[in-house]
Amino acid sequence: MAGERSPRPLLVAPAWIEAHCVIPDGFRRGDPFNLYDYQLRYFAAFYLVRGDAVWQPEDPVLGPAFVYRRGLLAGPQKLGKGPHTAAHVCVEGVGPALFAGWAGRDDGYACADFGCGCGWEYPYERGEPMGMPWPTPLIQITAVSEEQTDNIYGALRPMIELGPLADLIPKTGEEFIRLPGGGRVDTVTSSAQSRLGQRVTFVPQDEVGLWTTTNKMTRVADTQYRGLAGMGGRASLTTNAWDPSENSVAQQQFESSAQDIYRQFVQPPGHLSYRNKAERRRIHRIVYGEALKENGGHVDLDSIEAEAADLIERDPAQAERFFGNRIVYGAGHFIDGDVWDGRAEPCEVPDGTAIVLGMDGSDVDDWTGIRAETSDGFQFTPTFGPDRRPTVWDPAAYGGQVPRLEVAAAFDELMTRFNVVRAYIDPPGWTSEIDAWAEKYGDKIVIRWATYRPVQMHAACERLHVDVGKADSSFRHDGCPITAIHVRNTRKAPRPGQRYVLAKASQTQKIDLTVCSVLAHEAYGDATAAGLFTVEKPTENLIYTASSTRRR
Repeated sequence: MAGERSPRPLLVAPAWIEAHCVIPDGFRRGDPFNLYDYQLRYFAAFYLVRGDAVWQPEDPVLGPAFVYRRGLLAGPQKLGKGPHTAAHVCVEGVGPALFAGWAGRDDGYACADFGCGCGWEYPYERGEPMGMPWPTPLIQITAVSEEQTDNIYGALRPMIELGPLADLIPKTGEEFIRLPGGGRVDTVTSSAQSRLGQRVTFVPQDEVGLWTTTNKMTRVADTQYRGLAGMGGRASLTTNAWDPSENSVAQQQFESSAQDIYRQFVQPPGHLSYRNKAERRRIHRIVYGEALKENGGHVDLDSIEAEAADLIERDPAQAERFFGNRIVYGAGHFIDGDVWDGRAEPCEVPDGTAIVLGMDGSDVDDWTGIRAETSDGFQFTPTFGPDRRPTVWDPAAYGGQVPRLEVAAAFDELMTRFNVVRAYIDPPGWTSEIDAWAEKYGDKIVIRWATYRPVQMHAACERLHVDVGKADSSFRHDGCPITAIHVRNTRKAPRPGQRYVLAKASQTQKIDLTVCSVLAHEAYGDATAAGLFTVEKPTENLIYTASSTRRR
């Protein structure tokens, strides 16, 4: 049965690229374009076909046949993202980029069947997904500036002209390329958006770490995504590591909770310092990998080191992002993100377990979330409802306002599923709900805990900060990716008396799950001190008398 298949990659697509695309420049100009492993890994994921995809010749399934509707490749400067995207444009333009059924015995792909005279054939394995070209491919290479689109378009033209694709695409213009079947390749920039809103089947978006609301590229991205949805098309995004204070399209896509976005982002270990020359060289070897000349690639390590060292003198954060492939969050962090990640030990928490809760509520801007912690110091983001969604609510995903009824339903579910011995909730905007919960579950369990009190908040923050950092701490957590991002966004805001409270690194960087973690851990410490975890929750409220037992 089709529904019993596991997803499988459309491997004919990267194989087609290697057979038809050529190196666009340099001493090896015109040689076959052999994919690096990181490129092959990206294409295998981008063209991963759903196991339940059904072939309908009269009405083929297009983009939805694949597991991912969008891909994001983040890599350092000069990794080769431009030629990578040019090759991607080629296969989306005239290659086997669409699902065409599951292979049977002796099935194969032959270029001659699609108007290409190169003679290339690809024999499928039985049960492998088969591919076919778009009948009318409509592609928009998009970037902030013309210089950035030229990084792709300038590699695309010789990639076509110097190889087998020249017969299939005989003319490559300076402004656009006509493709068979009435298709075309165009470029779109922030200042040249005349084609924006037109039909598209594939959109490569370059350097999306620079796409922001300020330069209006966020609107461009949203418009293109809507156009792709209507045509069954998909987008491929490339970028350097981004500045997390700018809330770029790259950051939004990377941090999105959507499961159908493929993200490929190799980051170096956090303990390596980019300012230390020897460790910086190790970082470069990690993030450039096989693309280095010493590994058979095209990147000169000494050249990268020289450029990075020069940029560090003027803009160390930019150097680390561009060449070290790191998201640099700046100084004054609350908890080091890599130290936080090192505490991740995901495990299941059974229903009925004694836990505490920490909740930070909002309404229209900040997020609302609930974190929990067990008696042995394991902190996690609970799930709720029939589809087991995490207890995290971004108001932007709900029409601009947190769904209070859904939050209340989630809170009630946690209170009944688990043995909640204490719940600390930040009261602003949620006093009515807190009062109702305190009346329902007891005011010794549900407690207002105001985070705007500097003395108490400083102490609670220090408790979590110390327990995350000290070697013999029992604290660990579930590795919740949203919480990890919020922890990295969190800064210390000084207050009198050598105290601090928590603050955002920038207005767009949310920290609400960090606050939830602080509240949950404070509740854990107080509940432990009060011996609440040792008191079992009774299954029924019973009153015992000398002669009978009756329910209250």
